[in-house]
Parts: sequence; structure tokens; C-alpha cells
Amino acid sequence: MAMNSTAMAATPSLPTTAGGGGRTVPCSPRFLQCCNCSYLQYLNRATTHSRPDSSLYAIIQERTTHHHNLRFRPIFKAADSTQPTTSTPSADKSLVPDDEFSLAKVSFGVIGLGGGITLLSYGFGAYFNILPGSEWSALMLTYGFPLTIIGMAFKYAELKPVPCLTHSDAQKLRESCATPTLKQVRSDVTRYRYGDEQHLDEALKRIFQYGQGGGIPRRSAPVLQMIREEVTEDGKYCLILVFEAKALQLSDFEQRQAKFASFFGPGITAEVVKGGKDLYEIRLISNTIL
Repeated sequence: MAMNSTAMAATPSLPTTAGGGGRTVPCSPRFLQCCNCSYLQYLNRATTHSRPDSSLYAIIQERTTHHHNLRFRPIFKAADSTQPTTSTPSADKSLVPDDEFSLAKVSFGVIGLGGGITLLSYGFGAYFNILPGSEWSALMLTYGFPLTIIGMAFKYAELKPVPCLTHSDAQKLRESCATPTLKQVRSDVTRYRYGDEQHLDEALKRIFQYGQGGGIPRRSAPVLQMIREEVTEDGKYCLILVFEAKALQLSDFEQRQAKFASFFGPGITAEVVKGGKDLYEIRLISNTIL
């Protein structure tokens, strides 16, 4: 009988329990894991009174240890290669609002017209006794007429500033990395100018050589639409001039890339990039690095 018990214990089948109708039902691994601790306590108490056969005890201890190892075996999960292991802070690409007040951003034409029309209106009202201060009416009319004419002249000759889009990281590099020429260009095109046909007129005249051999007609000259301040991938300050040129091609700008670098230099590198429809970007990159 002991030999039969030993042979049955050595069989690698799952433990069984009695079922209905004289059948035997195998125990599930989950049930066996839940009973491991109680089963070990039972074996310890039993061995203090009567130690079973040495071979049977070794087999039971081996199977119990194997189930415990399965229960507490650590699970190693492969790292997901699609998720980044480190987080790199992104550069600050937010736009800086251009709300700084400057006298250069005020139109002299609007000031002249506003002041002149105000003096003329009040002077006529006082002269016809509609408004008080008739004794000052002649003085207001005397200064109102020329001020209005001057305001109209400024308004006729004024050139409005172009929009400037500045990123936060570029604003931080402007003072330390932008060349004096780039700073002057930014200042000139973002304020009212008077008497010029367009922004950067003198520069474009020399670069495109209006009416000369190898140049272009003046009516085909590119028109500055806006500027942008950005930082390149290698951390350099960049001023971008966006031109509209319906009569020119990308090759017309690429042929004069060296002239752009020479005129707006020294200390810069010029690149030509095709923008949207009829738009061309001249990227003036400062060679100064912090």
C-alpha cells in the first residue's frame, strides 16, 4: 500500500478532489495556490508527530515549492520602444504681442489732420457765435488751415509699418545675437516712414538693379509684406523678410542670395525659401552664437 501511494504521488498529474457520482475532479491551479499556505502548515504539524516516507516527503516538498515559485515569480515586461524615456523641454515658440508704445508707431498724418480739423471746426463755430470764444476764432482758423494741409501731406506720403511676428526665444536672443544691421532693419520696417515708395527700397534697388542690365523692371520689384523673428535649429537668431513678388520666380531670388548676404552683412548668412503663393522668404541668419 505504501508503494502505491508513492507511485501515485510521483505522477505529474494535477491533484484531484472527490466529485459527485464517484468521479474525481482535478483541482485548479488557483485553488491549489490558495491552499498552499494551509497545506504547508498542515505538513509541518504532521511531521512533528509522524514523519512520512522520505521519498514521499521530498516529492511533496518539491511540488509545493514549485507552486510557490510560480506564484511569486516576478513578471518582466518589455519596455515600450514607442514611448520616450526622457522628456526634452521644447523651445518657447509662443508669439510675443507687439504692444510696446513708441512715437515711431504713431502717424504724423493722423495727428496733423486731427489737430487741424479740430481747430478749423471750433474756429468756424466760434466765428459764427455757435461756440464760445469768438475772440480766438481768427487764431484757430489761422493755425487750423496749415496744420490740416501738413497733415494731409504726411498722410499722402506715409508708408505704414509691416507686421512683425516675434517668438519668445528669438526675443531673448535679439539683444545679444542680432547684428546692428538686423536691429536697424527691424526698427525701420516696423515704424511709419514718409517719402519712400516701399520698405527697404534702397536695398532692393541695389540688389535687383532696377532698369539695369541683368536687373528687373521697377514695376516687378518685390514688396515687403511682413517680418518674423525666429531661432534656427542650431540656436541662431534669424530675421525673416517675407516678400510678395507676382512677376518674379524663385530663381530670381536665388541668383541674388549672395547680394542679400553682402548688403545686410557682415556677420550674417542669407537663405532663400519659397513661401506661399507669390511669397518668398529671405532668411537673414546671424552667425553670432552665445
